Amino acid sequence: MTAPPLFQGFDGLMTLSRREGVDIRPTLLRVLTDLYVQAAAHSADEKRQFVELTSRLIDQVDDATRAAVRARLSIYPDTPPDILRKLGLRSAHADLPAPLAEAIPSPPPPPAQPQRPPTEAQLRLASNLSMQPTDAAEIHEMFFRAGPSERVAILHSLAQTPLKASPKISSTRAARAIETLEMAAFAADIENFTLELGETLILPARVAAQIVNDNGGEPLASAMRAIEMPSPVFQRVLLFLKPEFGTSVNIEFRLSRLYDRLSERSALVMLAAWRASTVAFARAKYRPALYDDERLRARQPSTQPRPAVQPGTAPIVRTGTDDSAR
Repeated sequence: MTAPPLFQGFDGLMTLSRREGVDIRPTLLRVLTDLYVQAAAHSADEKRQFVELTSRLIDQVDDATRAAVRARLSIYPDTPPDILRKLGLRSAHADLPAPLAEAIPSPPPPPAQPQRPPTEAQLRLASNLSMQPTDAAEIHEMFFRAGPSERVAILHSLAQTPLKASPKISSTRAARAIETLEMAAFAADIENFTLELGETLILPARVAAQIVNDNGGEPLASAMRAIEMPSPVFQRVLLFLKPEFGTSVNIEFRLSRLYDRLSERSALVMLAAWRASTVAFARAKYRPALYDDERLRARQPSTQPRPAVQPGTAPIVRTGTDDSAR
């Protein structure tokens, strides 16, 4: 566990929560606990830092959060003794066994979806053909219509396809974007976050907003992987950018696992599909409404017959009112 970068700025986050009026202490305690129990063992500095951070939060959270943290740490073998005693899991005598709490039940698996025949875009993912704008648009729509498991499968399959990926974002531009995106996420400024994302990845505002506003979070993970955002920074972005992500431990860790396993090539191929899909969208927007518009625009030959007598050639008829007619 890389404790220093993960826990850095903890006091600043607490100050931000007090200023904004949002109580994020229960979420922070859950996240810190889950990150701690992922590793099999910890150094003395990591244990000391975990004790300092969680000791201040245990007495300030609700009973449900405290019970959930107590259940996770009761079955973890490397829990610091100070935290065990603070949670009432072990008495002052170290030789007494710690009571075990009931494990938190895992959420039920999603219902199985019926298998659909592969589309032309799915077949193209496994072929050697280059990506055309229409195919990119179909891949774009297919990805956003898919469920969480299908999106993960699509992203991982992109790493093995011969499709051409977008060029890497320059390190200087990516570092500046990562800092801006993180600050916008801390302030929950979705508008500026979307604007910076679109400018960094060279995407139109429509696609950038679709990535940020997606309820699943997989498009956001792919976009952040395209600029090589560090994993701890991505976890903090998830925690603060959208409340539905930050208050759900399951969503937080599902997207964190996806982000850690997602390759850079998969993200850059998906970025190429997003960019190419805008070309197909623009073509469809300015396409003629009727199939024969161009033919009807040509000048049609006149069907009106020409008069037999041209203007100015008819003889003059005298009316008899002048002197010569008398």
